[in-house]
Amino acid sequence: MTYALITGGSRGIGRAICCQLANMGYNILVNYKGNRAAAEETVQLVTSLGQQAEALAFDVADADAVRAVLGAWQAAHPEDKIEVLVNNAGIREDTLMMSMTDAQWNSVLDTSLGGMYTVTKQVLNNMLLARFGRIVNIVSLSGLKGMPGQVNYSAAKAGMIGATKALAQEIAKRNITVNAVAPGFIKTDMTEELNEKELAKLIPAQRFGTAEEVAAVVGFLVSKQAGYITGQVISVNGGLYA
Repeated sequence: MTYALITGGSRGIGRAICCQLANMGYNILVNYKGNRAAAEETVQLVTSLGQQAEALAFDVADADAVRAVLGAWQAAHPEDKIEVLVNNAGIREDTLMMSMTDAQWNSVLDTSLGGMYTVTKQVLNNMLLARFGRIVNIVSLSGLKGMPGQVNYSAAKAGMIGATKALAQEIAKRNITVNAVAPGFIKTDMTEELNEKELAKLIPAQRFGTAEEVAAVVGFLVSKQAGYITGQVISVNGGLYA
C-alpha cells in the first residue's frame, strides 16, 4: 500500500492535508506529539473517506524517537511505501530577541528545521530506491519576509526554504520533487489569539485563509501532474506578500 506521512497532522493545516491526500487515494500516517485524541479524530476522518490511517506518536525534534518509531513502522511494513512526506510540524515561541531564551530558540529550530531533516532522512532512501516521491515542507510568510517577535520562527522557516531548494536539486533525477508551501494568516489554533479583524485590513484579500486552501496546494504539488515543479515556494497568503 502507498502512504502519505504528515507530521503535526492531528489538527489545523495538518489535519486538512491528511483529508486532502486521503481524498486523492493515499493511506495516511498521522504524526502527533502529545494530543492523541486529536490524532485519533483525524484518523477517523481519514477512514470515513475510505482510506486506511494510523497515528504515530513521536516528537519530530527528538531524532532518536523519530528513528525508533518511524523505523519500527517501516520494519513492520516492508511491502508498504511512504510515497509522500509533508513536513508540517512546527511550534511558535514568540518574543522579541532581546527577551528570547536559549530554550525558546532551540525548541523552535529543533522542531521545524531539525524535524524536517530527521524525518526526511528516515524516509528518503526508500523514495530513492523507488525512484519516486513527493516532499512538501510547510513553511511560512515569516520565513520569506521575517516577522518581528519571531526571529526564531522566521529563522527556522527560512532554513527550511533553503533546504527545500538544495534537496530538490540533489534528487530531481530520481523523480522526487521537493517543494515548500508558505501560508500567511490562516484560521487555525495557532492564530486564534490574533486580532483577525484588524489584521485582515492588511491583507489584499481582506480575510484570513483556510486550512483547506493550504491543503489544496499541497494536493497539487504531490500529484503526478506536478512532476516538473520542484525547488519552489508557493505562497498562500491572500496577496499579503508577493
